[in-house]
Amino acid sequence: MNFAELQEKIGVQFHDESLLRQAFTHSSYVNEQRGKRIQDNERLEFLGDAVLELTVSKFLYHTFPKMSEGEMTKLRAAIVCEPSLVKFAELLQFGELVLLGKGEELTGGRQRPALLADVFEAFIGALYLDQGLDAVFQFLEKYVYPRIDKGDFVRVTDFKSQLQELVQQDNLGEIIYRIVQEKGPAHNREFVSEVLLNNRSLGTGTGRSKKEAEQQAAARALFVLSGK
Repeated sequence: MNFAELQEKIGVQFHDESLLRQAFTHSSYVNEQRGKRIQDNERLEFLGDAVLELTVSKFLYHTFPKMSEGEMTKLRAAIVCEPSLVKFAELLQFGELVLLGKGEELTGGRQRPALLADVFEAFIGALYLDQGLDAVFQFLEKYVYPRIDKGDFVRVTDFKSQLQELVQQDNLGEIIYRIVQEKGPAHNREFVSEVLLNNRSLGTGTGRSKKEAEQQAAARALFVLSGK
């Protein structure tokens, strides 16, 4: 699949195709193109993250008029979290088009969850710059919002938010996460995260990304605190 085929597949034609290409350009690729004026997708990712927060928030606000602010916050977190963004990127086969450096390619970067999630956010940022919020809404209405309506994210739990709410509610102190171990080859990395409350360990969690490991650690901490 190439960029022309992608646009045909998703029903979106970019006015400025350089933005689309930039959305799929990883920093490792730029580093190997010395002397060429090529930009990676990190700034677009930053913008896309904010655009996703806004567009998903608007959808939830209008679609679920009886849902509380707290419930909307948790549902939005489940929709825009890394595992969900990876699923969207995989559904659209974004990984096939990512421009990678040779080293990143050889170590399996094309399948790396964090990279795929970043590309999806960068694509949203590029689409916003190229065609505005309405185009982003139309795209999400086709590929993301239907999954919300089906309830795909209702059972996804944001343990970190739950833990933070519990700690703040009872004035228990400060929560800190730290990565204590990285295991496996670069293309199949596993992270171990430890969560601490006032520098006291409440447990550890493992995951294919740092965010996933932190979520699992937070789940363990909730279990420990609830048992007191």
